[in-house]
Amino acid sequence: MVKPTIFGAAGSSSEAQTASNLTSRQTSNFEEAQETIYAYLLDIIKQWSPENVLKEFRHLFIQDDDPLDSNVIRCIYEIVFANDRQEFHYTLKRSCYILVNNWVSKRKFKYIQQLLEILNDPITKRKSLSPMVDRLRGWIQAFAKSDDYQKLELYAQAKFQEHARWNSRYAPILLSTQYNDLRNPIEQREAARNRALQLRCRFKFDLAMYMARFESAGIDSQIQNPTDVEDDILRIIKLIVAKRDTYSYTNMANVFSKTTQAQNYKKFKQSLKDYLLCYGESQEFSDTLKLNLWHKLDSLYETWHDQTLTDTMLLKTCNKLIDYLTTDKRKQPSPLLESLISQGNPLTVVILLLKIVLICQPARIRLEACVADLIMYYEKSPESCGWMTNFIEIFTIIFAIYADNMTISVK
Repeated sequence: MVKPTIFGAAGSSSEAQTASNLTSRQTSNFEEAQETIYAYLLDIIKQWSPENVLKEFRHLFIQDDDPLDSNVIRCIYEIVFANDRQEFHYTLKRSCYILVNNWVSKRKFKYIQQLLEILNDPITKRKSLSPMVDRLRGWIQAFAKSDDYQKLELYAQAKFQEHARWNSRYAPILLSTQYNDLRNPIEQREAARNRALQLRCRFKFDLAMYMARFESAGIDSQIQNPTDVEDDILRIIKLIVAKRDTYSYTNMANVFSKTTQAQNYKKFKQSLKDYLLCYGESQEFSDTLKLNLWHKLDSLYETWHDQTLTDTMLLKTCNKLIDYLTTDKRKQPSPLLESLISQGNPLTVVILLLKIVLICQPARIRLEACVADLIMYYEKSPESCGWMTNFIEIFTIIFAIYADNMTISVK
């Protein structure tokens, strides 16, 4: 007779092994089902018209009157039957981006809008005779209310300025956070990179055409200002740009990088202070930085002080400076940013951030993530944050002029 304690131990071990096997098998089945769905969509997006692709997408996910006779539908329902909402959400998200990525590259934005309309089809709110169909429709409704759905909306308009939502004016910045996030499906990252590039190129062209009015009375006066910045500020920015040929910020950054590459970390930080304040900043601005930023920089990574500067040290330092100058723990505006902006210095703050990115291009990933956080923080009350709107508008203009030739690969 087997002792209860031994049986219990053996039973627990056996049950644990069985559970582990079931989990492993379920994961394998999910992955197989997902790959079948993705492969099918990748196939039809290349061969079918957008209209027919949308019709098939609706057939697969909305489930109107169609019987469960498709292998792809069975794969979808394998996830639904398992009651794994998270896996379904990811599957639907990637399925959408397989279509969106194709249409973004071909500039067929109206079909992206139609895709969004399918996800909001009234049929998803109807009750059916099948609990599984009701579960599927409920998950579709949940997806349509999620942050991932809002991110999809950024692709649906031909010009980001035309969208009603305040933060959609800054779609390229928000899209950058999508293509820099390695957790996103590759299709989403590619679509985000391509759409952001399209929007930035268009903005840069529109800005150049509008600013050309300042030099020639013969330029069409009907050309619209692509920004929310007044002409006086644009003229100031234009004067700054005019200095690029003599002693530009890019040249300054190159000189700084060459002269500091062999320095130890402590010496580098001192050189960094001089570099950041070497181009006409006001005394009040300089004093604010010295009072609120320099002591943080002095105490940063003190264990590295005697070591020669490396790329890793440079990136970590620039990322920290960006955090101090933009957001407080990636949640809300930092006290330093609010202080500098309150002095009427949004342009000077943007130039400071530009200087940082020009000596460390990978730091732009952190900068755009922080600015995106600021945009999302103020999304619900844009009318109460004129100072932030002004800052982000100037940020968009300056980086379009100086830094939008920087590229970040998606792998």
